Amino acid sequence: MVDHLPLAFGPGGVAPRPARPKPRRNTLTLLVGRVTTIKLAYWAAVTAVELALPLAIAGPLDARTPASVAAASLLGAGAIAWSVASARSIDRRLGGLYRSVPTIATAFVAASVVASPASVPLLLIERQRSLEGCAPAVTCHYGPILFWVAVLAIGMVLVPAAFALSMRSQEAA
Repeated sequence: MVDHLPLAFGPGGVAPRPARPKPRRNTLTLLVGRVTTIKLAYWAAVTAVELALPLAIAGPLDARTPASVAAASLLGAGAIAWSVASARSIDRRLGGLYRSVPTIATAFVAASVVASPASVPLLLIERQRSLEGCAPAVTCHYGPILFWVAVLAIGMVLVPAAFALSMRSQEAA
C-alpha cells in the first residue's frame, strides 16, 4: 500500500532538492571557453583601437589619451555585460553553469592562464607610446603603462568576477 511508504520531506514539510552534480570536465571546458573568448575579444578590441587611434587623431599622445580611455571604458563595459549574459545562458548540450567554488576558481585561474598572453601586444604598444617624444630609451610618459595596467585589471579581475557572480546559484537550480 502507498500509505506505508516513507516520505522524504525535510523541515517545514518541503521535499529536499536533489544535490546538483559537481562540475564535470565538459562544464568546466564550457566555462573556460566562454570566459577566455570574452577576455580575448576585449583585449583584441582595445589593441585594435590603440593601433587605429593615431590614424584617427593626429597629434601628441596627450591628444589621444582621452579617446583611449573612453574607448577602453566602453569596451570594458561591453565585456562585463557580455560576461553577465554568457554566465546566465544555457548550453543546449551541457545545460547551465552553476556557481560553486570549483567554477569560480576556474573562471579566474584557468581563463587567466589561457587568455593573459593576449594582453602582451597591447603592452608593447603602450610601452612604445610611453617613449613618444622622450630621450632615446627613456620613459617620460607613464600614462600608457598605467592604461595597460587598468585594461589588464579589467580583463583579469572584473570580467571573470562579473561572470562568476552572474552564474546561477545551486539553490536556484
